[in-house]
Amino acid sequence: MADEETTGCEPETSAILAGRGEGETSLAPVLYPTSAFEFATIDEGRQMATAVGAERFYSRYGNPTINAFEAAIAELEGAEAARAFASGMGAVSAVALGLCSSGDHIVAQRQIYAGTQLFLQSACPRFGIDVTFVDGTESGAFEAAIRPGKTMLICAETPANPKLDLVDLDELGAITQATTVVDSTFATPLGQSPLAHGVDLVLHSATKGIAGHNDATIGVVAGSEELLSWLWGFAVLQGANASPYDAFNAHRGLRTLGVRLAHQAATAQRLAVFLEGHDSVDLVRYPGLESHPQHGLAERQMRSFGGLLTFDLGGDIETGGRFTEAVRLARQAPSLGGPETLISHPASTTHVGLTPEEMASTGIGPGTMRVSCGLEHPDDVVADIGQALLAASG
Repeated sequence: MADEETTGCEPETSAILAGRGEGETSLAPVLYPTSAFEFATIDEGRQMATAVGAERFYSRYGNPTINAFEAAIAELEGAEAARAFASGMGAVSAVALGLCSSGDHIVAQRQIYAGTQLFLQSACPRFGIDVTFVDGTESGAFEAAIRPGKTMLICAETPANPKLDLVDLDELGAITQATTVVDSTFATPLGQSPLAHGVDLVLHSATKGIAGHNDATIGVVAGSEELLSWLWGFAVLQGANASPYDAFNAHRGLRTLGVRLAHQAATAQRLAVFLEGHDSVDLVRYPGLESHPQHGLAERQMRSFGGLLTFDLGGDIETGGRFTEAVRLARQAPSLGGPETLISHPASTTHVGLTPEEMASTGIGPGTMRVSCGLEHPDDVVADIGQALLAASG
């Protein structure tokens, strides 16, 4: 799709139009399920083997289906380029190991996806990379932890998994002493635009809201040509490239992200209000609620408050177990952003690898529940959660 055809369009429109090749007449993304392409001459092979992102050489280097998805994400994020990976963690590890070497230092927020935290605090030190964790909600915390000449990367996640803490993107984007990266998975490219605030890189577990149908496992990073060229070179050696099949599904899902996100956010807002008034619920976290401690920041930097919310039940882990086992419409599964409403108990799933002290430091308790609102009717979602709360309290 030529740039002039999407110039001035709203993001929801760009999500439908982006990633279509010049002269491509197929309405659906085109699947190239091949691992390699033939070429006619030695010179042609040499040219593609040394080019960044050659799409018809070997699919670890590039593939038309994968490249189309990358182009769509780059356009939506306002980036010069993007690179897709086999998973969100493939993207996280590529950024950390692709930009940092032995002796370097990373600053990361404490409120972060447990897989990212475990990678930073266990894998990175093995490569001689030191990591400092800070409170991402505290003004100036990232910059205060920078070690001049040592800090190469600053990692943020906003909204953060699972308590939906926010990071001030303007403050983060103003940091120039190190490369800044934001995991924007919960927001999706339609919910916020970190690069527009001066952040250097934005990454997603596109498995979630972007693909949106629980049928793809894929990650993606977007940013400047310079940074992505460097990451591309590392990614080719790392080998965690995306599958054409997953890129196809993710690109297809991207085209309906606008309507899906609008419905999910509306359901999440309604469910959050319901939960906030329920006697069995101690605390509700949703950026769209005025009670969220960073609601003003959410209004300033988010286009959509998203389809996820978190709440805390009183009692112990058994209370959480009774609740999750009582839901009928919602499903228990460790993912988010799909058509089904999903319930997750972080202490026993997404964050089970953390110590009790580490969980407590990020606000995760035995009764913390995460809900990813799906595409069901809001009345049905609220009714299901309501009856499960009654069963848990009884």
